[in-house]
Amino acid sequence: MKTKIILIAFSALLLQSCSVVRPGEVGVKQRLGKLSDEITDQGPVLFNPFTSKIVKASIQTTDLELNLSLPSKEGMSVISQVSILYRLEKDKVPSIIRTYGLTYENIISNVFRSAAADVSSNFFAKDMHSGMRANIESEIKIKMGEVLSKQGIVIESVLMKSIQLPAGLANSVERKLQAEQDAMRMEFVLQQEKLEAERKIIEAKGTRDSQKIISEGLNSDIIKLRSIEAFMELSKSANSKVIITDGKTPMLID
Repeated sequence: MKTKIILIAFSALLLQSCSVVRPGEVGVKQRLGKLSDEITDQGPVLFNPFTSKIVKASIQTTDLELNLSLPSKEGMSVISQVSILYRLEKDKVPSIIRTYGLTYENIISNVFRSAAADVSSNFFAKDMHSGMRANIESEIKIKMGEVLSKQGIVIESVLMKSIQLPAGLANSVERKLQAEQDAMRMEFVLQQEKLEAERKIIEAKGTRDSQKIISEGLNSDIIKLRSIEAFMELSKSANSKVIITDGKTPMLID
């Protein structure tokens, strides 16, 4: 009975002395409050539960979502939902934990708020709702990287997923976009009309040129020949005809 109790106690102690590092994570041993520089990859890790513990951190790309108000160049506030894609450099995980602890997402959030405010204040509110959004995202990412990359936090992307403009500005933007679409539609119609006019001009020139060629080919000798041929055809007809001619151009009358 005593042996069984000892075995149960030993098994419980063994379980408490083992930690599993999952795929996409790294483990760092902390002994008597001191963090080791040695990094443990995925798999089981044995440690003394009385003096040590395993601190685990993800090195996968993580999506941090924020909702905040961004200032624009004209002083308006634009509500935006933002995703920050970041990851931790594996070799710098011990340094990150020493510096920021496991609440490093708060640091990323604060750095983003500062960088986003600096960048967005250089753009008009309407720019955040147009093709300029990619430029804003890129500049925020660069500004964040200047602070965080040397600490081992890599900012992969900054994505402004939704933009909510002030009501008055949103209506103005919609009216402008509608006007631009109407202008593009009118330009298309005018282009079609222009092509049709050019087609008619080309057709008229072709008709004029063909008539010119025919008229230039009908000289006096050809007209006389055609007249003789016409008289010969008439002579074969059984019907009586009255022909009035001046000897140059015949006129046929029933």
